[in-house]
Amino acid sequence: MTDATAGLYLKSVSCTRGYRDLFTGLDFELCPGQMLRVEGKNGSGKTSLLRIMAGLAQPLEGEVLWQGRKIHHAESDYFENLLFLGHRAAIKFELTPIENLCMAKSLHGSKTENGIEEALYQVGLYGFEDIPCAQLSAGQKRRVALAQLFLTRAKCWILDEPYTSLDVNAVGMLEALFTQHINNGGMLVITSHQPVTIAAGEQRKLVLPNTQLEPLV
Repeated sequence: MTDATAGLYLKSVSCTRGYRDLFTGLDFELCPGQMLRVEGKNGSGKTSLLRIMAGLAQPLEGEVLWQGRKIHHAESDYFENLLFLGHRAAIKFELTPIENLCMAKSLHGSKTENGIEEALYQVGLYGFEDIPCAQLSAGQKRRVALAQLFLTRAKCWILDEPYTSLDVNAVGMLEALFTQHINNGGMLVITSHQPVTIAAGEQRKLVLPNTQLEPLV
């Protein structure tokens, strides 16, 4: 039995695109130490669901709660504890990796560069710190965005296709970080077109448009 006030709770959430229902009556909770993998065919609403969970889009019906409060009533607490990374790199190409991460940290109230060089080292970008991101490969751009995971204290990570453009070594690094996050009581929501290997916590999957969660085996 889990406690809906301990984490993220979706209550009777429905979403449409145009005149088409993507999913209806979605009801589940995500608590500390849990991972949810969202699956489904292209166009099934995976990204729409993640954006609703992150407060970037409104559901047609239902509500999203953080620790028992609607997320837009608990804005400061929820968004301080949320890290959302979309399927695109979401960085400014004219800035360097260090400048991008400084900007990301400032959005969470920090104006220092503490930990940024170490984060870039962890994602394999040592020596690329001061190169404009426009000159980096697609995989390197993705790593700049993912370096935020080494800097954040957010409890809830919502990640849309984080493995895009990454090589095998980078995927392994990311899965080790996910395992650590879950073991430390964090929460993870992820979409991916490839297997996710995380040896931690309670893992479930949601295959849209179905609304029932299943064990991830």
